[in-house]
Amino acid sequence: MTMKGKSLISITDYTKDEYLKILETAAGFEANPNQKLLSDKVVASLFFEPSTRTRLSFETAANRLGARVIGFSDSGSTSVQKGETLKDTIIMVSSYADIIVMRHPREGAARWASEVSSVPVINAGDGANQHPTQCMLDLYTILQTQRTLNNLNIAMVGDLKYGRTVHSLVQAMCNFNATFHLVSPQELKLPSVTKMHIKDANLKYEQYTELADVIPFADIIYMTRIQKERFSDPIEYEKVKNSYVLTKAMLEGCKPNMKILHPLPRVNEISEDVDTTKQAYYFKQAENGVYVRQALLATILGAK
Repeated sequence: MTMKGKSLISITDYTKDEYLKILETAAGFEANPNQKLLSDKVVASLFFEPSTRTRLSFETAANRLGARVIGFSDSGSTSVQKGETLKDTIIMVSSYADIIVMRHPREGAARWASEVSSVPVINAGDGANQHPTQCMLDLYTILQTQRTLNNLNIAMVGDLKYGRTVHSLVQAMCNFNATFHLVSPQELKLPSVTKMHIKDANLKYEQYTELADVIPFADIIYMTRIQKERFSDPIEYEKVKNSYVLTKAMLEGCKPNMKILHPLPRVNEISEDVDTTKQAYYFKQAENGVYVRQALLATILGAK
């Protein structure tokens, strides 16, 4: 099994065994993060859409591995503003770097980039479609907190329609016999194409509109932000923006192993009084992104 040179665009590009190999490699980096395995490599970081955690954790991962990082965090300062096509940008950058990490607001842009690039491409988020590296760090975090990925009750809460992190995680957890509890307003239900992954795996899902209904039996509560930037109609956003707010008081009676995850940034969907509870795990989850992205860079570039 080799992942050297293999792009990661959708979480379905990798097999269950490949996920597990990345998670095992990530644990090695968590134990020893500074390993100069990529001192002869250049990582291109192309962020056509704003990002804090994903961009900084990728760049931290590259730096801890000794690689040099080139790129941009605002396409407004690049030739894209002059009308350069994505194809031309990718062809040009792939001649400068050994691997490209790209976030783009358009669904399918990462797949297109991987088809024209001469080096591997990692999708750091393409619109409301996929966010596979967030999914890998979510798997790592779930394994870290539950000691297993198998047979878990996963509650996903909030924006299940546009939440690319949710779409990726559902697809990945279908490999581990999960039961899905989907909590959202009617307007933001999980898309039928993602539900088909659950059905095809012969797994169960339930849909809810009340967050309190799932707290007693969830192993993982995966909160998401209602994403204002995905709504074309501000009135529709205003209708659903405060649908779910998780507070400390609501956690009474939860399972002792239950952990709360969030891909961040949060707005107000997790009250700050939750931060000090033993269920809160979202800041450690974000930290785990560095180790998982180290594992991905090192594996795809053939250093692991």
